Amino acid sequence: MQQSNRNVLEGIITDILQHNVLAEINDWLQEKATLIREEKNASHLNLTFAAVPRKTGRQQVKVVTEEQERLKEIHPQFSLNDWTIDRLCRVWILLQVDSSDKETYFRKVENLFKAAEMNELVALYSALIGLDYIEDWQNQCAEGIRSNIGLVLEAIMYNNPYPYKYLSELAWNQLVMKAFFTDKDVRRIIGLDERANKELAAILIDYANERWAAHRVVNPQLWRLVTKFINAENFAHIEKAFNSADLSEKKAAALACFYSNYQPAKNLLDNEPELKSAIKENKLNWNTL
Repeated sequence: MQQSNRNVLEGIITDILQHNVLAEINDWLQEKATLIREEKNASHLNLTFAAVPRKTGRQQVKVVTEEQERLKEIHPQFSLNDWTIDRLCRVWILLQVDSSDKETYFRKVENLFKAAEMNELVALYSALIGLDYIEDWQNQCAEGIRSNIGLVLEAIMYNNPYPYKYLSELAWNQLVMKAFFTDKDVRRIIGLDERANKELAAILIDYANERWAAHRVVNPQLWRLVTKFINAENFAHIEKAFNSADLSEKKAAALACFYSNYQPAKNLLDNEPELKSAIKENKLNWNTL
């Protein structure tokens, strides 16, 4: 994301704030933003960032259709619909920080990460896609994936374009595995299909075998990420899922076979014409599973 996209996000949030906060709160935000843009240290930034919820409350943000459409300029799946108003305001505040001096800019934002409590971290990770020097925040994002705080993980994983666009393959795979380990809704991870890779598929198959050995349920979305990489070496695992007594797992294996380029997988699906028909008619897909 370039500077222009930072401006896009700031402009959209500014418009959203107009119909989500009272005029006096908006005036307060504007006043603080002026101070934050002009200061050399970070005293106004730190105090304002901490004070936001006391001023704004924590109600859900209301985003109108036009604003949601404009968010697609950043990414088609980028959404603020589950954000709270304090989260939105904190992200907007971060977009006011002067970035002309990279070292000073990084110091200000990194210090917020170091001192942040849970809701502050949620806002900080939500803002990654709008920060300047955007590729340089990869390590911070990867560090967030190691968090054990559910809301922080969801801020990184759900409808957030940053991981998809900027994480290394290793960090991306760690994010996806953490989502499975912590029972997150992986369907909300932007770029899930586009960034599927052979190494991740192998790790997920090993994970499925561990779950089976422990007589535990395998998340059916797991097979979605194996689809492109079905081959002679791992086909037996697909067959096992396909023959599972768990209907969700069977349906997931059917979807994987349908979209696979491996002919034996396609042949396997021919044994279940009703499932194949449901997939063809789009009655069964990864989002409805």
